[in-house]
Amino acid sequence: MTTGTDVSRRHFLVGSVAGVIAAAKPVASQQTTRASAGDFGKVKALVFDTFGTVVDWRGSVSAQVADFAKRKTLHIDADEFADAWRSKYQPYMDKVRKATLPWTKLDELHRLMLDDVIDEFGLKGKVSDVELADLNRVWHRLKPWPDSVSGLTRLKKKFIIAPLSNGNISLMTELAKYAGLPWDCILGAELVRHYKTDHEVYESAAYFLDLKRDEVMMVAAHLGDLTAAKAVGLRTAFVVRPVEFGPSGKSPAGKADLEPNGSVDLPVKDFNELATKLGA
Repeated sequence: MTTGTDVSRRHFLVGSVAGVIAAAKPVASQQTTRASAGDFGKVKALVFDTFGTVVDWRGSVSAQVADFAKRKTLHIDADEFADAWRSKYQPYMDKVRKATLPWTKLDELHRLMLDDVIDEFGLKGKVSDVELADLNRVWHRLKPWPDSVSGLTRLKKKFIIAPLSNGNISLMTELAKYAGLPWDCILGAELVRHYKTDHEVYESAAYFLDLKRDEVMMVAAHLGDLTAAKAVGLRTAFVVRPVEFGPSGKSPAGKADLEPNGSVDLPVKDFNELATKLGA
């Protein structure tokens, strides 16, 4: 049972972490200025965007929705359903940022999004709460890209590796078990009660690992992620995931980034190339 003392302690810890991170921010800017884009000898930890970078969220969600629809004899386009669900991701996080919603774990945001999609697809009343709860957990059962496990396993031999995701800790832990992801620890949004691309998430990676910011490299398939990480002093690696949003590279949920921009220190085609370039 959660007590008032437990809640106060949690709020104190979250506030204390945010304060320490904010106080350290100017130092990171100096580190970024001094760091050479090609010098990765200082890097000690790699942190990874997960949905789309490490795991194939769209293919996995679509396949599980298709199975669900078949069992329930529901006539829906599983790809369209997956895209509609994911397209609500940023709008719902913005509700938290604007305090329309209180801080909410991603599992719970996913359920709010799912309820909206169920209504939009005319399925309200056709699916029970128990079935919806299980369907919401498809995000715990996402398949890794073919290079993910082998590349991470190589990188783990030389670096600390961890997700830096908007996924809550229980979600990321179960996903790691399901997909065989060999993380050393779980980092991300829930620890600082901010979603990417808020700067607090990226700053927290160095803080919790007790490292300087230029000793941490953010790995992502999304340039927005890397731009935000670079801005606070992290090193950056861009991995291309051309079919994240489907074979055409784009869908109503978004489009794949295919070329690096100025925020990228190291562009690679997959995690195994990343391991090779970093000497792992």
